[in-house]
Amino acid sequence: MANATKFAVLGLIVLLSACRSDPIHYHTLTPQQPASASNADIQLERISVPPQVDRPQVVVRQSNSSLAILETEWWGASLADELQNALTNQFTGSNQPRLGLRVDVQRFDSVPGQYALFDARWRLRAAGGSEASALNCRSVIQTPAGASIEDLVVAHQQNIKRFTELVSQAASGGANRCPSVR
Repeated sequence: MANATKFAVLGLIVLLSACRSDPIHYHTLTPQQPASASNADIQLERISVPPQVDRPQVVVRQSNSSLAILETEWWGASLADELQNALTNQFTGSNQPRLGLRVDVQRFDSVPGQYALFDARWRLRAAGGSEASALNCRSVIQTPAGASIEDLVVAHQQNIKRFTELVSQAASGGANRCPSVR
């Protein structure tokens, strides 16, 4: 009887340990202390993200042809929602004319131990302005990143900050010339 109890307890321990899963870590593209990058009143009209990375889980590039979906590393929301929130937090309103911003992310690469890449086509135009008067630009921003997911997220936060600085530069210059990435 004592042996049966020992085996039952041992079996229960093995069963419970097999059901254990690693904890999920949540990440955000909005820094803890977001600093406004713009004096222009920029309204984010639309953002689009490639479907391969627009998911709650963090997606990393493993090689030229493979991606890995990290089941224990998640964004606080879908990537498109995270980007929208991060960009909205970077822009503040002022008395200047309202500008509309559309962002079409072409690539959002995360390569642990190497870099975070943000490649986007974007359009800036005055509210009520015609499509013909819009400024259409493309920015490719790459920041070195450490091996951890936290390092990659911080590198992406830096990319977003640099992107909003470029948009602000274009807005303050009258939205008639695309800024160059430094």
